[in-house]
Amino acid sequence: MAGRTSDATAKRRQFRSLLARPEIAVMPGGFSPLLARMVERLGFDAFFIAGSQVSAFLYGLPDNGIIGLGEMATHARHVAAACDIPVLIDGDTGYGNAVNVHFAVEEFVRSGAAGVQFEDQEAPKKSATQAGRRCISTEEAVGKIRAAVAARNALDPEFVICARCDVLGAEGGSFAEALERSIAYVRDGGADFVWLNSVESRDDIARACADIPAPVMTIWGGEGPPPTIPELQALGQRIAFYPVMASVFAAQSAFALLSDFKERGTAMLEEWNQRRDPRANAGALVGLERIRAIEEASLPAALRRDYDTTWGH
Repeated sequence: MAGRTSDATAKRRQFRSLLARPEIAVMPGGFSPLLARMVERLGFDAFFIAGSQVSAFLYGLPDNGIIGLGEMATHARHVAAACDIPVLIDGDTGYGNAVNVHFAVEEFVRSGAAGVQFEDQEAPKKSATQAGRRCISTEEAVGKIRAAVAARNALDPEFVICARCDVLGAEGGSFAEALERSIAYVRDGGADFVWLNSVESRDDIARACADIPAPVMTIWGGEGPPPTIPELQALGQRIAFYPVMASVFAAQSAFALLSDFKERGTAMLEEWNQRRDPRANAGALVGLERIRAIEEASLPAALRRDYDTTWGH
């Protein structure tokens, strides 16, 4: 972990370069510093902190606007400090109106995150993938984005503002309205890029990427397999986005392991230990080697730990 940068502005410029380059960027998501380090070490471009996963893993609660600004800003600070790739934070609805959005951006800029997304749902929000969503007016949503941009410009113009459109699947929503809103969020609000949620067809992705005057990322809401990453690039999408991948699969793996343990006891542990699939190096991921290096550099010889005659497992 030596050499990790604390230059948040550099990470924001890095994120902007991802949005501008010809090659599509790939951004998995989850909730924790450890998962962000895994994403970084495996060579992905950026990491997303999903509010749904923070709510689920820290509180065991659904994604219903229950967690607040302070919790997300603190969590963003921990994640951003743990990796050198850009981190995009989920800002939900901005925790209120345009005034609240202004102060939320100030906190997220100070957290070290590279950018934030704000959605156009009515509070209390619902999960992006769940029914029951209702959206605010386009005019109010544009005002929130303007407030976010103004707050950003006052602190660090490199910080990235993403406008998320949740109209598809919401009450009375349509693709035509989603497209109109997304264009307005960029043209009138000044958003740097758009997250168009729950797109139902490849043709709609191509249309959105052609008509929206900013980079676009989507999540799939249609039937059948979603587009592959090469397909998304061919359709014009700028980020291949998997917002909850790391944490959802971590939870499913833990549930499968615990279920097997309940059924078969310690016999399954030996099988797990013999598996040859890629295994995470937990010590390396948390920077265990730094502890000994700091001890050797800073502790008097008499206070240094004995690593030669002691052992662990």
